[in-house]
Amino acid sequence: MFCRHDLVWLTGRGWDAAFAGAAAGQHAAVDQWRREDWPAVVRRADPGLAPLHVSLGIPWPPASDGTKGRIAFNASSADVARHSDALALEDASAAAPERWRPALKLLADRMPLRAYGSLAMQALTGQTYLTATSDIDVLFFPTDGDTLCAGLALLERHAALLPLDGEIVFPTGAAVSWKEWIGAGPVKARVLVKDAGAVRLAPMADLLATLEAA
Repeated sequence: MFCRHDLVWLTGRGWDAAFAGAAAGQHAAVDQWRREDWPAVVRRADPGLAPLHVSLGIPWPPASDGTKGRIAFNASSADVARHSDALALEDASAAAPERWRPALKLLADRMPLRAYGSLAMQALTGQTYLTATSDIDVLFFPTDGDTLCAGLALLERHAALLPLDGEIVFPTGAAVSWKEWIGAGPVKARVLVKDAGAVRLAPMADLLATLEAA
């Protein structure tokens, strides 16, 4: 039902549970998210997660020293008011620095991508997440081998203009760093895969087979 990087808006009861489970120093952030009706972000499921629950995170803006933080908690599916896919790149790009926007628009026009990480959170909350060293994290969803090859070539070209990073998401939900995929070499290689509940190594050939089966 939920995929990593999905956005989740909680009910009042859901926020009550998040507040109760947060550390004392995190209560103000939970209250702000609730008050502003900002979404939490789906993360990899905690080990032993109860049935019909989802693991969520609230990432807050980096501190002045660059330190990042996140409140991690679990919520019942019954306490999810609504949820959506990660933010479309074209919608997130308005929050990017002006110098990035022309290249971002060109990229978004050529390929449907979704944004997560600092750019997405800045667009969703209006708070300052992007720094001079931030990446633009994107999700790429190929439907077959041809779109995988074309999309990777497009991302590689635009990486010369933008600090791009992110993941390929295969039809099964398995996600791989697109930079790692490009650098992995022959199809017999294995790559690090992240999915809803685990991190593992998998042969590239197995992932390519999921495109053929889709």
